[in-house]
Amino acid sequence: MAKNRHLNAEQMAAAQREISISEFFAKNRHLLGFDNPRKALLTTIKEAVDNSLDACEEAGILPEIVIEVHQLEEDRFRVVVEDDGPGIVEKQVPNIFGKLLYGSKFHSRRQSRGQQGIGISAAGLYGQLTTGRGPTIVSKTKRGKAHRFQIQLDLSKNRALITEDEVLPDWHRSHGTRFEVDLEASYQRGLRSVDDYVKQTAVVNPHARISYLAPGMEEPRIYERKVETVPPRGEEIKPHPYGVELGELIKMLRDTDCRWLSSFLKEEFCRVGPKVAKEILKEAGLGERAYPSRIARQEADRLYRAIQKTRISAPPTSCLSPIGEEQIREGLLKEADPDVVFVATRPPAVYRGNPFQIEVGIAWSKPGDTRLEVDSRGRIRKTKKRSVDTEDLLGAADEPVRVLRFANRVPLLFQQSSCAFTKAIIQTTWKNYGLQQSRGSLPVGSAVILVHMASVWVPFTSEAKEAIAPYPEILKEVKLAIQEAGRKLGAHVRKGKRIASEYEKRSYIEKYLPHVGIGLQEILGLPDVEREEVVERLRETLEENRKV
Repeated sequence: MAKNRHLNAEQMAAAQREISISEFFAKNRHLLGFDNPRKALLTTIKEAVDNSLDACEEAGILPEIVIEVHQLEEDRFRVVVEDDGPGIVEKQVPNIFGKLLYGSKFHSRRQSRGQQGIGISAAGLYGQLTTGRGPTIVSKTKRGKAHRFQIQLDLSKNRALITEDEVLPDWHRSHGTRFEVDLEASYQRGLRSVDDYVKQTAVVNPHARISYLAPGMEEPRIYERKVETVPPRGEEIKPHPYGVELGELIKMLRDTDCRWLSSFLKEEFCRVGPKVAKEILKEAGLGERAYPSRIARQEADRLYRAIQKTRISAPPTSCLSPIGEEQIREGLLKEADPDVVFVATRPPAVYRGNPFQIEVGIAWSKPGDTRLEVDSRGRIRKTKKRSVDTEDLLGAADEPVRVLRFANRVPLLFQQSSCAFTKAIIQTTWKNYGLQQSRGSLPVGSAVILVHMASVWVPFTSEAKEAIAPYPEILKEVKLAIQEAGRKLGAHVRKGKRIASEYEKRSYIEKYLPHVGIGLQEILGLPDVEREEVVERLRETLEENRKV
């Protein structure tokens, strides 16, 4: 039996080499949401659509997104996502689509869908790994020509190799971008599918027009826009002192161009004025004219602790771009067709120095094929519900409610049970608001609960961006927003029960009014005309008493 050969230090050192970020994610693609064929298809479309919406909104363009999924073989699909955005300059196309961890949003402190600069290039990487063919990109700016690129990703160097570069003189768009990739995938309908993602995207982006074509469809499904204005673009802000850790503070001290420590605090952070800067330096025992680059680690530690002890205003919220109550209402009415929608928006809050805002919408329908309404004259009417294909957004009355989770207008479809939003919904006592609920589970009823978080940095639980970490500050705000919308729902449900009870009693009285008239006619000997007048006066008296 051969003896085991042990390595010495020199042999182990010779085996060491740098690992490319592309190589790492090629082996660990499950971290990015490419852990199975069905999810890979969804993640690819999601990353491309997020980029398209971001680009259009930053340029002030109303988005027109085209999404196509073509089945090439049993397990091979071609994904196409095209937009009418500002386009991408020629030199940046290989970097954006072929280099992982490359982008403009990672260091930016304002709300955007993308954060890491890794999603769309990872989609191209997955396509190349599974089919051997890299992505194809067509892009045109207003002043430039349309270029068609075919690229391959060099995994060892984390860069893109351009294999084709063609000028298209007659591309059909005046400006925009088209992303196309072949990949190994699986297409299925139902919950957490591409169909579900597109529908939810249409709910929270009512300003976008989306054309969606999937396998089995003869014509694309069109989600028309309901809002004709582009959401306001968030302003970039400087870091807040409470959100900076000691190591980052030391790096900022070394990299700053400020000459004095006092000016460093005022210029490198938001919400730090002359008065606050003096308080921090006094608490730290440091001089205002100290050189930031010469601050030792012990002094930086004192400065960091002084910042935590000083009372500093919350960061500005101009960096946020929430959906808005009217837009949430329009989106839910358009795609869910409920009886009513109740929306609640919390004031902006802060976690780890990062501002965020929570919005909640509850769409509810009374079980049955009819609804009771009170008209302008105060009369109760029974009307038919609209017959619209809601595609299971509103479930049956005996099923758990549908939870729609969003972060910066992006649907979160997986890992629902580990998400802070779901935990907050389960911890809410829904019996107070007219919905049934078992202990430790979602409420039951024909309702949709939409929760949206707008933030400069969303604390996802993984690189796949599928669930929100349960920070106490976030849980608190979600619960308060849910309770606010829930109280509106509870009042409506109770009012509906009163109206239904009154309608039932009134129907009994109206049913027997003619018989009362006949009885009075027999007792008093009234002619038919007077009998009808008596019945009509009784009916009018009934209506007047009901209004009172």
